[in-house]
Amino acid sequence: MRIFFPLWLALCLLAPPALAECECLWQGSFVDVQATADLVVSGSVVASKGNSVDLAVSRVLRGPQPAETVRIWLQTADYCRPDAALFPAGTDWVMALRKITDVVPGGFNPATPNISYGRPGDYILSSCGGYWLALNGDRVTGSLVNAPRWERDPPMTPVLLELVADFVQGRVERDTLLQASQEDPALRQLQLDTRAFLRNENQ
Repeated sequence: MRIFFPLWLALCLLAPPALAECECLWQGSFVDVQATADLVVSGSVVASKGNSVDLAVSRVLRGPQPAETVRIWLQTADYCRPDAALFPAGTDWVMALRKITDVVPGGFNPATPNISYGRPGDYILSSCGGYWLALNGDRVTGSLVNAPRWERDPPMTPVLLELVADFVQGRVERDTLLQASQEDPALRQLQLDTRAFLRNENQ
């Protein structure tokens, strides 16, 4: 008697097990989560390898002065972190980072040294909130304040990095950032054009 083994079942048995998915609750926008970070910095991605990126730090918004370049470990396995592909070399970011202080059992495989949990002394970027903001020139966009859950690029007016730094350091209130992010770009440009016109008229 011939037994027919379904092809789809054979393929499932031969296929490698899928990676477990990350499950975490949304912890809030940048203004909510940055206070629990060990280090808040701005900088440029200068290299990427495996599930890590190297960030050349240009400014420390809060925390101890790190090395000029810090390694940030991102998504692999079921770790709740963003994919490294989101941060290509040459892009600029503001990040709220957590420092790795302990060796995690099973977190490092010598056969795949570029894919791991991360090394003590390096940093982790979480995907469970607005832990990063895109930086373009001197302005940021992203899940800054009161953004919908899991919305990484909500419609907003870019906000000055200087204003974000003032918030992180306790010099301005949350509402100030919210107001800045909700300004009408066309109205703001009209105000700037008007000021420029008045300056020229007075010369």
